[in-house]
Amino acid sequence: MLERGGNAFDAAVAAAFVLHVVEPHLNGPGGDMVALAAPVGAPARVLVGQGPAPRGASIEHFKSEGLHIVPGAGALAAAVPGAVDAWLLLLRDHGTWELCDVLDYAIHYASTGHRIIARAAQVIAVVAPLFRDSWPTSAELWLPGGVPPEPGQVVRNESYARTMSRLVAEASVAAGPSASRVDRIDRARSIWGSGFVAECIDAFVRSTPHLHSSGSVHRGVLTADDMSAFTATYEAPVTGTFRGTQVLKAGAWSQGPVLLQTLAILDGFSDDALDLSTDLGVHHVVEALKLAMADREAYYGEDLSAADLDFLLSAEYARERRGLITSTASHEIRPGRLGGRAQPRLMPFELTNDLAAIHTSVGEPTVSVSGATQGDTCHVDIIDRWGNAISATPSGGWLQSSPTIPGLGFAIGTRLQMSWLDRESPSALRAGRRPRTTLTPTLLVRDGAVISALGTPGGDQQDQWQVVYLVNTLVAKLSPQRAIEAPTFHTTSFPGSFWPRTWTPGGVVVEDRLGSDVIEALIARGHVVTRAGDWALGRLSSVSRDPVSGVLSAAANPRGAQGYAVGR
Repeated sequence: MLERGGNAFDAAVAAAFVLHVVEPHLNGPGGDMVALAAPVGAPARVLVGQGPAPRGASIEHFKSEGLHIVPGAGALAAAVPGAVDAWLLLLRDHGTWELCDVLDYAIHYASTGHRIIARAAQVIAVVAPLFRDSWPTSAELWLPGGVPPEPGQVVRNESYARTMSRLVAEASVAAGPSASRVDRIDRARSIWGSGFVAECIDAFVRSTPHLHSSGSVHRGVLTADDMSAFTATYEAPVTGTFRGTQVLKAGAWSQGPVLLQTLAILDGFSDDALDLSTDLGVHHVVEALKLAMADREAYYGEDLSAADLDFLLSAEYARERRGLITSTASHEIRPGRLGGRAQPRLMPFELTNDLAAIHTSVGEPTVSVSGATQGDTCHVDIIDRWGNAISATPSGGWLQSSPTIPGLGFAIGTRLQMSWLDRESPSALRAGRRPRTTLTPTLLVRDGAVISALGTPGGDQQDQWQVVYLVNTLVAKLSPQRAIEAPTFHTTSFPGSFWPRTWTPGGVVVEDRLGSDVIEALIARGHVVTRAGDWALGRLSSVSRDPVSGVLSAAANPRGAQGYAVGR
């Protein structure tokens, strides 16, 4: 896309729709996305592709269905799909290409086929019994000949190719022969939200009861009216500063401020105290992350006020939180107090020392036979020759999240599993409100210019792995590629965002390359350590631009051999 004259936003949209086809276990058009877009000469903005809870998704309805927690798989857990409208909004406002040309790549791979990657084939194999027994529309699409595809086998999604081709054709006809590029894109957005796509989703979801990860059978509540009421939006990012570099994130309806809170706590430590080749440096980062994650659980949600978020991100509050870090590991969830308020009420989180549960937080995200998924996501970073930059994290709508919608070739997502069925929770399920998402892209700014776009898949680990990367680049001064390749770690000592919302008090997952001496010292400090292997954690990528020379660079994760840094 870039070599053919497109800008970063044209390229991002083209990549996004291709990812729907070639990594359907990690994202889909029925899911969501969050991006930070920085056009040259304009301020960076958050592109909000996170849809709200449908109007029928009330706490009362879920409880009347016999549920005490939102399932991790099944259409009842679906928020309004937000990804496609957000990508089309970005293309309209900041791209330069025609919709038909941008979507041509995805239509090609869906119709003529592509070699399925090993991980996608493995996911299909795991959920094949669910598809055969309970989700026949998914079996029809993903089990050709009744069996899962082998890694490297050519697979097609002709239904999705027809969906995209029809979207382009109907938008062109509706706009008319004298319409502009913007008119055609706007027509496509309208057709997606109010036309045949919304009608197909409505007709199937509400009329087809199916098995959920809860083990019970339910219908979804998402309607065509919910879809037509949604429009992707832009909003200002929240910001923090770490070692002289400004960090831009999405607001508290995401987990983005976790990164800013953690960095604010860490900024008060010396460089030596943040040396990640030592147990002290790792300990400080882990303990800071626990404190930020505790505040996430206590306060984050769409209704957190700007004033309260400012307080959580303030230097004074960071200093107070830093004082809680001792030489030993905390096994508690310790949120702070907003403005002297009473101690916040936390949900009754489950404790787990179950190795299978711990494994879901180690490295590559996992999927269970019920379709419940722990944090599968994609990430794209692009900076072009003009300096336009975007960091985008698309997710949800996984092939294993809910039954395939007949005729459309994709499933809808399960983002509502981030919500609690308790009115007193800041992330309580509320019709028409966005569930708190784990999607959390990042931009770095210095002297008013974007110098880097970065991010990672990984659910609750996204901001954790980014903290490690930023300490390595901004404190240890490693190059982006060396920082990505450095041994990494994360904590599981807070409630997971994904069903069934378990946690491991004092838990830390580490790559063995940290070294036995460091790992043993962490255990001596009281951390409950899980060794993940040498190259198991983190899936981060980044792109950078020197604002003086204009030189572009990129770095990608070698783990799993699915990340790439490309450019010329």
